[in-house]
Formats: sequence, structure tokens, C-alpha cells
Amino acid sequence: MPATHFLPAFLAVLVCACSGNPWNSPYPAADAGKNILYAAFAERPKHLDPVQSYSSNEILFTAQIYEPPLQYHYLKRPYELIPASAAKMPEVHYFDEKGARLGDNVDAGQIAFTVYEISIKSGIRYQPHPAFARDPQGEFLYHRLGEEDVRGIYRLSDFPQTGSRELTAADYVFQVKRLAHPRLHSPIFGLMSDYIVGLKEYATTLEMAAKERSGERKEQGEQSSREQDGEDYLDLARYPLEGAEVVDRYTYRIKIRGKYPQFRYWLAMPFFAPIPWEAERFYSQKGLSEKNISLDWYPVGTGPYMLSENNPNRIMVLEKNPNFHGEAYPSEGMPGDAEGGLLEDAGKPLPFIEKVIYSRERESIPRWNKFLQGYYDASNIGSDSFDQAVQLTGQGEATVTEAMKEQGIRLETAVATSTNYVGFNMFDPVVGGVGKRGREAARKLRQAISIAVDYEEYVSIFANGRGIPAQSPIAPGIAGHREGKEGINPVVYEWVDGRPRRKPIGVARALLAEAGYPNGISARTGEPLVLYFDVTARGAEDKSSLDWMRKQFQKLNIQLVVRSTDYNRFQDKIRKGNAQIFEWGWNADYPDPENFLFLLHGPQQKVGNEGENASNYSNPEYNRLFEQMKNMENGPVRQKIIDRMIDILRHDAPWLWGYHPKDYGLYHSWYGNVKPNRLSNNNVKYLRIDGVLREQKRREWNEPIVWPAIAGLIALAGSLLPAALVYRRRERGTGISDAALKMEAQGRRVGDA
Repeated sequence: MPATHFLPAFLAVLVCACSGNPWNSPYPAADAGKNILYAAFAERPKHLDPVQSYSSNEILFTAQIYEPPLQYHYLKRPYELIPASAAKMPEVHYFDEKGARLGDNVDAGQIAFTVYEISIKSGIRYQPHPAFARDPQGEFLYHRLGEEDVRGIYRLSDFPQTGSRELTAADYVFQVKRLAHPRLHSPIFGLMSDYIVGLKEYATTLEMAAKERSGERKEQGEQSSREQDGEDYLDLARYPLEGAEVVDRYTYRIKIRGKYPQFRYWLAMPFFAPIPWEAERFYSQKGLSEKNISLDWYPVGTGPYMLSENNPNRIMVLEKNPNFHGEAYPSEGMPGDAEGGLLEDAGKPLPFIEKVIYSRERESIPRWNKFLQGYYDASNIGSDSFDQAVQLTGQGEATVTEAMKEQGIRLETAVATSTNYVGFNMFDPVVGGVGKRGREAARKLRQAISIAVDYEEYVSIFANGRGIPAQSPIAPGIAGHREGKEGINPVVYEWVDGRPRRKPIGVARALLAEAGYPNGISARTGEPLVLYFDVTARGAEDKSSLDWMRKQFQKLNIQLVVRSTDYNRFQDKIRKGNAQIFEWGWNADYPDPENFLFLLHGPQQKVGNEGENASNYSNPEYNRLFEQMKNMENGPVRQKIIDRMIDILRHDAPWLWGYHPKDYGLYHSWYGNVKPNRLSNNNVKYLRIDGVLREQKRREWNEPIVWPAIAGLIALAGSLLPAALVYRRRERGTGISDAALKMEAQGRRVGDA
């Protein structure tokens, strides 16, 4: 090929070098400089229906879309509840068994019922959605779809018409009823049925109604989908619930048993956000769920954002809800907030950001590199990048490295109200035990493992010191948490020289022998003890932490087999009780010890009750004390009960208590109004992005180095030039020879003539 053919490639290089968008940008050039927040997520959400969603990777989305009546003040600490869609804080009234009104300061033992009366703001409207679309006669366009109607529908946006309507109190009551829906399996149904009056009985009523409806369909035989009144639709309006009633268009009441002060915190969670009956009716139609057109895939809310694209294997997009009723940025905060620039937007309308693009990143290294290039606006800090990002001052305080400072990256830290733990399935015959002797042996086995697994070492190696080895389920900063000598776990630690020290491995080996496994060998069968560890699917960078865990068990000559699955499959195994030992964590829903201690409350077992007690642990004394403690106000009496409950848990060891993490977050200079907060999840509306500054920095940090490519092309052209000249010379010579032969042949033909 002639050297001149390299000219188009050379020109293409120059054109790309002069374009406004960096070569390596993963985003369209048209989005450059726009008011968009770019973030990443690792695990695809399983549930976006607020009645079922209860995972941190799901509330990342649901908290921006749905509006429960209450929320947490974004800036104030300790955490303070304030109205969200509610017009004011709920009115709380107490009643005795006969229904007589009691005073506010009455003894809790006299309170038979508590009524929360909640008034919502008028004028709030739902996001645009096909479920609300009507024809000129006022009939719903898409509530009686037939097979032909859904044939060309593959996503929600394929419906050409949308509509909206005003939020009413009935929508909140509808959602409370949905907690008992037999098809939905809400994870908090077990807990709430103990409180909300009539909810447990309501579940039975709905189950019977669903069976009757199924029987009616069978009797009617085959008929067109258009004639059926919704394949799975159960009209909850036909079945009243005593514990949730509508007072008027903007007021409703929730009635609970006894006194449960923590209930107000639940009113700030998506479980109690409104759901319109039209959405349930729309999504229940035959043919839609098969195409993932459901409330789990396409939420319907009144919040500041709506989910406009759901491709959880690649990207999820939130866009500003055009019908959002509006809200103002806080006008007051804590000391230092004003100096930190957190009150510069005081009183301004929310939200500030127009769109949020979440890209799925399964591996931490690509996510980290894209953050450094400016393609993600914030990042957590993995162990492999910790030294690159963070350094400790002489006073032991964490700050960013000089390289990070040069990029304008800042560090925000916060104590996490959470715990990471390893749980034992108490239904498993080996680690949970069968019969009195078996349970005692299993308890000693769990205690031995608790001593052997060195979480001080784990935090140092894999969390870069960003954590505190846990002594109980309750996280620091939560009432009931004990510090110092009185706060250590005496099964695992000794108090030596003013600090806790893990007991020697010899103590663990002795316990293992008492459990019937001397040196890790079953005294009954003579076979090695093999245990199974279920975890969510890991990247290559997490192999070392799993190897570390195996070595911890090897201290006791126990063989640990790791079983890795994706998060959704992992959840299924836990729900069905098919795991033996598993790794999980808990982020507090609200700042109260009850929200940690209920994780080990027997009636809230995962198996059978769909609760959050993933270990399926149950101890009669612990359960009794929990019932006594849960409704109490914080104070010395409650603390004494909590101390006894913790003693029981330490003795029974249903968990390896793990550690309480410390949150470290990195934020670019264009990312504003950041105040880390694990309890308040609806925080995107407060954030601010300077898209122009971001685009400037992206071009600066990703400016291509063109000269090596140009030099390479020139060198390549130069190396090929001699060959091209020889080729051209040969072609020319061949052409002359061919011409001569042709002339000679023509001459012979003339002579012959």
C-alpha cells in the first residue's frame, strides 16, 4: 500500500485530538458540562417495590423516588425527624383497653393502644405514569389490557400516554395494607403484625380472598385477558384494616398495640411511603410481569426523582420528577456547617441535580480509576487504593495524600451506624445443633470459632484500620453500646493493661474438644470437620480475604469450604435456611438499640417468618427481655435489660460479631453539599454538581498524549516507504514488459497477415 494511504488515519488522529470530549470518556459528548451526577453500583437491586425492598443497594434508588411522611434533617446531629410529605409531625395519642384517652405522661404499662394521626400536604402529585392515563371519557387507558395490547410492549416507555393525580391519605393506608399481601412477602410483616392492630388477621383475610379469587377464575374457565379483572389484582379497598384508616382526603391514622416509641422512625422509611392503587392494578395484568414491567422494576412515587432507565446489568438512571411538589434546602445545621459551606444553599428549592446516572461496576479497580479520571463524582476507598488516597497526620487523623489534594479531592469520614458480621444458621445440625446435648456442643463450637477468627487482624489488613472489632450487635453511638472494660465480650476477650486482648488459641482448641471435635476431628465419626461459608460473588481482589478466613478456621484444623453466589441467589439461600455459615451486615434503619437487637429476636426468624433474623436464632429469655425492652425509653432501667440481653448473645454466640466499619468517602471539588449520613438515604436532592468545572478537569486529566501516536505513524510510514517504492517500481517495470510483449505480438500478427 502506498505511504500516502496513511494520511486519512493521521488526519483522524488530529481530529480526535482536537475534539471537546476526552477519548476515554464513557459518556456521550452531548452530556459534557450538564447537571448530572455520576455514580456506580456493584449489585443489581432485586426489589424496588417499597413493601419488599430492604437492602442498602435498593434504598439507593427507592429513597429518591418514594416519599414517606417523615425524613431525617440532613444536617442536624443527633439525627432529628422532620416532616417530608407530612404537613407536620404526627399527633400521638394513647388509649387504654376500653378506648379511653390517656395523658401523654402516663405509665407505659397502662397504654393498650397508640394512635398516630398523620396529615399530609395538599397538592403533591405522582410522577407521570401510564397507570394514571385516561381517555377523553375519563376511563383508564391501560387497566384492561389484552394479549394484543401488550404484544408490542417491552418496556414501560412503550406506552404512549401517561398521566398523574394528587397524592391522598388513602395511598398511605393502601401501602400499610400491602404489608400483609400474601403475594408480596414483606420482610417487616412479622414485626409490624405484632404492632399494627389487626395486621396479622388481615393477612389471613387476604390469603382467603386470594384463594377464593383463584377458585372463581377456574370455575369461569378460559376467557380473554381483557375480560379478566387483573390476573393477580386483589382489591384491598374491599377489605378494611382496623389499624390503618382514612380520616379525610389528607389525614390518616395508624393504630398500634401498646407503646412503641420507635414506630416514628419507621415512618421515615420507604415501607410506609404511599403507593397508588392504580399502579397495583396496572402492574397486575397478565403479560406485563413476564416482561419485567412491574413495581419491582418501575417504581411509582412522588419524590424528587423517578427511574427513567432500568438496565441493572449496565446502567440505571434517575431523572428529576417534573411533578415534584418542591422542598427547600435546610436553613440551619450544626456548628461548623456554615464554615464548611453547607448552608450556602439555605432556603433554595430542591433538588439541584437534574439527572443521576448509576453505572454498574463489578470490580473495584475500574471504578477507582474512573473516579481518578473524573468520570465518577465520588468514591469509597478500597483496601488496594487506601495508601494512594489517605495518609495519617502526626495526631493520627486521616487526610488525603498530596496527590489527591492536587486534584482537589477531599475526604469525608463518619462513624457508621452499622455492623458487619458472620452468622451461624441455628437450624443447621452442625453449627446450630439438634437436641439439648447437640445444641450445647454447637454452642462451644461457635465460641471456639469466635476466638479463632481474629477481627483485629482483619480490620488492620483488609479495612486499613477503618473499623472497630465488635463486642455485640450494637454499633457505637447507639444507646446501649458499652465502651471500655464493661463493654468487652468475656467469651472472646480478656481485659489486659487497659485494653481488650483476644484469648489464646489454646482456649479455642479446648472448647473445640469439648464440642466433640478434638483437633478438628469428629470424636464420633473420626472424620475431619468441614464447614461451609456462603458469601456473595467476589472479584479477584477479594480472594485474599477469603483465603484469610480459611486460615482462621485452619487454626482449629477445621476445613472451610467457600460457596460463592450472586447477591440475589445468596438472599434466596438465607431466606430458605440453606446456608450453614454466612457473611452479612446491617445498616441501622433508625438510631435505637432495638433496631440491632431485633436481628436476633426469635419471632423474626428469616425461615418461616420472612424476618431479619438471618441466623434463625431463638432464646426464650432473650425473646422475653426483647419484648420488655423494645417499647421503653432510653435510661438506666432499659440499659440494664440490654446488658443482660448482650450477655445471653455472647454466651450463645450466634454470630462472629465482626466489626463496626468507619466510613471514608472521597469527593471531587465540583461535588457540593456533602454531609455523610447512613440513616438518611434520600440525600441526592441536597447535593450539588458544578458540571462546567467537572468538564474542565476531565479534559485536563484525560488530555491525550498525541505525539507518540504521530511519531509511530511517521515511523511506520517511513519503514514502509522503501517497500512501497520497490512495489511501485516493480509495477512500472511489469507494465513496460507487458506493453513490449503486446507490441511484439501485434507485430507478428501483421507479418503473418
